[in-house]
Amino acid sequence: MKKLLIALLTTISFIPAMSQVYNTSHDLPFQAGERIDYTVFYNVIGLYVNAGSASFTTSRTLYNDQDVFHVVGEGKTNARYDWIFKVRDRYETFFHATTMKPVKFIRNIHEGGYKKQEEVIFDHQSRKAHTKKGNYDIPTQVQDVVSSMYFARNINYDLYKPGDKIPFSMFLDDEVYNIYIKYEGKETVKTKYGKFRAIKLKPLLLKGNVFKGGEQMTVWVTDDENRIPVRIESPISVGSIKVDLKKHENLKYPLTAMAE
Repeated sequence: MKKLLIALLTTISFIPAMSQVYNTSHDLPFQAGERIDYTVFYNVIGLYVNAGSASFTTSRTLYNDQDVFHVVGEGKTNARYDWIFKVRDRYETFFHATTMKPVKFIRNIHEGGYKKQEEVIFDHQSRKAHTKKGNYDIPTQVQDVVSSMYFARNINYDLYKPGDKIPFSMFLDDEVYNIYIKYEGKETVKTKYGKFRAIKLKPLLLKGNVFKGGEQMTVWVTDDENRIPVRIESPISVGSIKVDLKKHENLKYPLTAMAE
């Protein structure tokens, strides 16, 4: 259950080239007022248990006179498991409503006895990310861990064939990560909360304290205009996790990916 929200975010975050996405806010697959909720299941002895939850809420505001989306991602363990390992994580991003480039990122996490607060200011003109530890060079299209999830929902998967790898860049923990995600095609996936026609993806993960690295994780996103993740499965250092879409509010488009 450690690093609950960061696990969810990094598994579904990737960034393609600008030529492969829609370019205007009219075409964005989300809108202010959208909320997506997930249930996180943990399996260590062959049985999945409801271990926690995560949510993402979207609003629209002004930041330094820029029209931006403000997304808040929160993750927590269920109260019954807090005595084992308590997680209360909150992530925020402010990204430009047209270019979708992040301008500010905030992370406030509480995981067991570990606490961390982080703030990143992105200066895309000088191609720098500013944190309390220093100033870092960033590529032109870099995203933070939350904004990349929303940028990724713009991708046109019809441009790819199964096996194609899509590169992406993300700034996290004072580093730029250049990774990729592999497009696996389309299939129907059955979750605890419904059956969906979905796009199947496998991200390349960096080896860490929770994930084993490589292409062991699988992500399914709706095969409709919303492109919201509905199922994530991955082995972890001890056991495995499964993340399922639980409910949604105020989607911009009808959820037509529901299957019979």
